[in-house]
Amino acid sequence: MPINFRFDNSYARDLPGFYVPWKPAAAPSPRLLFLNRALAEELGLDAAALDGPEGAALFAGNTVPEGAEPLAQAYAGHQFGGFSPQLGDGRALLLGEVIDRQGRRRDIAFKGSGRTPFSRGGDGKAAVGPMLREVLVGEGMHALGIPTTRALAVAATGEPVMREQVLPGAVLTRVALSHLRVGTFQFFAARGDLDKLRQLAEYAIARHDPDLSGTPDRFLGLLRRVAERQAALIAQWMNVGFIHGVMNTDNMTLSGETIDYGPCAFMEAYDPAAVFSSIDHGGRYAYANQPLIARWNLARLAETLLPLIAGDESEPAIAQAVARATEVIDAFPDLFAAALLQGQRAKLGLGTTSGDDEADRALAEDFLTLLHTHGVDFTLAWRRLADAAQGNEAPLRALFTEAQAPDAWLARWRARCEGERGGASAAAQRAAAMRRVNPHVIPRNHLVEEALSAASEQDDLEPFKVLLAVLRQPYEETAANARFAEPAPAAVTAGYRTFCGT
Repeated sequence: MPINFRFDNSYARDLPGFYVPWKPAAAPSPRLLFLNRALAEELGLDAAALDGPEGAALFAGNTVPEGAEPLAQAYAGHQFGGFSPQLGDGRALLLGEVIDRQGRRRDIAFKGSGRTPFSRGGDGKAAVGPMLREVLVGEGMHALGIPTTRALAVAATGEPVMREQVLPGAVLTRVALSHLRVGTFQFFAARGDLDKLRQLAEYAIARHDPDLSGTPDRFLGLLRRVAERQAALIAQWMNVGFIHGVMNTDNMTLSGETIDYGPCAFMEAYDPAAVFSSIDHGGRYAYANQPLIARWNLARLAETLLPLIAGDESEPAIAQAVARATEVIDAFPDLFAAALLQGQRAKLGLGTTSGDDEADRALAEDFLTLLHTHGVDFTLAWRRLADAAQGNEAPLRALFTEAQAPDAWLARWRARCEGERGGASAAAQRAAAMRRVNPHVIPRNHLVEEALSAASEQDDLEPFKVLLAVLRQPYEETAANARFAEPAPAAVTAGYRTFCGT
């Protein structure tokens, strides 16, 4: 009996000329390595039917499910600041879209399914390690409440992939609210194709911001909504120490989801200049630069939308469109700062909308400066601050080489907390609230690498499964998961580099 996805493929149906119909390459020996059963159920799929030989054949690309219309999407992009007018899905295919149990339209796409017309000399394949990385980091981000694309499955292909060394091949099946990117708009803007640009913008609005459909300022409204979503997303990244590593415009989604877990990493010792990507030689996408790059990317989106915002090509109309779009871009830093502060207040155990903004912002920034000065682990410092909220400062002080180093800051923080609400019961409530937003475990880079190495080199999935289970419960603090909360030795972190997997 065929597996029924009940596809409803609006991209293929509504946007001819925006993609190339294409088929995935066949795999010689498909084997299912991972199935996200909870996500399958969320999508209205039969997880039991997918968890077997039929599912392995499907997720490796050997069987195209009924109703799928596989296609390679066209897009362009600024990569490390340089514009490439044609990128596109070089090793990915959009299979189609399903309406999930909550009524949301979700893309189902392959990654690593073979060459396409956009491959630009690449083999279109992917290796087991990078595809399982997408699972671990994506599911970890989802558990942290951060908008993200998610892995539905990973299938081994039984075929070697040539990189710096021979690696076992795999295909990832990724789920997203859409794969619309800033780069999708850049592709048609670069070609001066205003009709297709308008068609794309109308489609994006109907899909992600349907309340804007038909309104006079809908194209400016779309830019504003994307800016709002990105401000909220980047603030969440910053508040968990996440570094995307490759914030090219083709990796910024209109939906506000995190996409592409290639050279990404989580910071350990707090350092605003932290870079782990092997290809980011100049630190363009360093941790502290992420909000600046998000704004830069949004400006590139604004440029593509200018003729639509203007409504006609007259100089006055274009000038007004530039002024209005610039207002949106210039508002981004304040949007981001507000979202960041809201998250920081929660992490500090403060009311998320109470208090003096500048004083609370300074309190948070001074805590980060303290961590940076003393080389303290970002995640553990916030987590141990919850212990301090209940009067036990020893675990936090133990993170510093000098136990008295946080004295002055702790005095300021305690005074701020007491000014909001006092008493022993309030302290316990504050600590509990802080433990709900300050994770105990994150995808620690060395543990991710250990799990991926075991899977790729020894065909041992047990470390991957154990780590995945822990990452899905990031706020749980138990004796069993204590080792997953510990940072790597400083020497390991100092030499750690991530790679894009292509």
